[in-house]
Order: sequence, then structure tokens, then C-alpha cells
Amino acid sequence: MGKIKIGLIKEGKNPPDKRVPFTPSQVEEIMQRFPNVTIVCEESPVRCFKDEEYFSLGTEISFDLSDCDILMGIKEVPIDKLMPNKTYLFFSHTIKKQSYNRKLLQSVLQKNIRLIDYEALKDRQGNRLVAFGRYAGIVGAYNGLWTYGKRYGEFSIRRAFDCFDVNDLKLELRKVKLPDIKIILTGAGRVGKGAMETLDTAGIRKVSPSDFLHQNFNEPVYVQLSSSDYHQRKDGGNFNREEFHKSPHLYDSKFYKLR
Repeated sequence: MGKIKIGLIKEGKNPPDKRVPFTPSQVEEIMQRFPNVTIVCEESPVRCFKDEEYFSLGTEISFDLSDCDILMGIKEVPIDKLMPNKTYLFFSHTIKKQSYNRKLLQSVLQKNIRLIDYEALKDRQGNRLVAFGRYAGIVGAYNGLWTYGKRYGEFSIRRAFDCFDVNDLKLELRKVKLPDIKIILTGAGRVGKGAMETLDTAGIRKVSPSDFLHQNFNEPVYVQLSSSDYHQRKDGGNFNREEFHKSPHLYDSKFYKLR
């Protein structure tokens, strides 16, 4: 197998994303397992991992990635930073025909770039391989609690990005002191389960939809709802998940009844 050189690019979108395609230890493992692969890291002051952390594990730090075969990032690459005739991996946010990135896709085509969009990577069953998951739910729910604390002054917790890791974040959740409010969490997928993890860690009790609607509580509680809990067929028939996703116009929302 021929040699392959991969470059981890500096995020150019503003505000810049701190996430990385590979951690320093993952880069080290890849180069050990695949001797034909070399990974170079573009200098960046904004990554969640410092350049020194990559360098200490044997990764070259460079200002020039023009000799790389594959370039990997997270968010959209600025048009003026796209190098012709390269293979790029990043979230382009064009697969749904987003008009605000039309020029980006046009530039990709004009520069003969092979774009591999993380959003389009799927397994044989059609499930996305790179998508929002548990950690998105954890951080999303955490940010909601942070916002509530700021809005009402009931408590103060650090921003999620200021926490070292998920364990540090969960320690912050011990500071959450909510009044007797009711919280609705929709969805039961990977993101929903992550959000539930945050609410559970914050000591907020989960209750059933029936109790949520008809009972009062002297503590903060939350309910987790699926689509069938707050949508109903217009003709009064039974809820069908596959039909709902394909023909949502056949359904009405009954979410207002949960208020």
C-alpha cells in the first residue's frame, strides 16, 4: 500500500470549533498500526488539545499542509483556504441544499476537490457513523440548566467548555438548585439519552407523562416524550412512526396540552 499523508487542519470558521478529528493519542495509535500513514497537525491556538500534546507523541506540527493527500477538519473550510485537487473531510452543511453554503460547494467542484462529508458516512443499515450522540445531549441539557441559572440567579455553574471532561462537568451539576418546575425532554435516541443523563445527574426526578400532566410536585421533575406522546393522527387513527416521518401532514401536534 502506498504512503498516505493526512493533515489535521486549523479550524477557519468563525467562531472556531475546538473539536478535533483525532486526539493526540489516536494519531499516535494510527501511525503505529499503519506505518504507511503519516499525520501532520496544522498549528492552531484554538483546539481543545494543544499543539504540544500532539508533538509530544510524535506528531509533526506544520504551517503548510500542501503536501498532504487528505485534509481533515470539523466545520466548513473557508473558500479561500480550500486547496485544489485534495481530499477533504469535514461537515460541509450542504447535503440538505443549505443555500448559505452554495458557494462553498461550487468552489469544491471548481477546485476539483473530493469532499467526504461526515454527515454522509453511513453503515450498511443506513445509520450515520458520525452524528450527534450522547455527548451532544449531555452538553445541550447542561447548557439549558446553565441558562436557567443565569436567567433567574438560582445557581451558578461553569460553562461546559470550561470543564475538563464529562466527569468534571457532572461535578458542576451538583450545584444546580432548581425550584419546583416541570421539564419536558423530547426524543429517546442517543441525544435524548445523553440529555436524560444530565438531568438525572442534577438530581431531577423523571416522572410518567400521566403524572406530569395531572400531578403537582414539591421538587423539580422531568418527563421524556416520544413523537407519539405529543402528536395525533388527524383522522383519529393510531400513531404510526414510519408514516409520521414520511407524511407529517397527516398529524397534528397536541403538545400544547402538556403545558
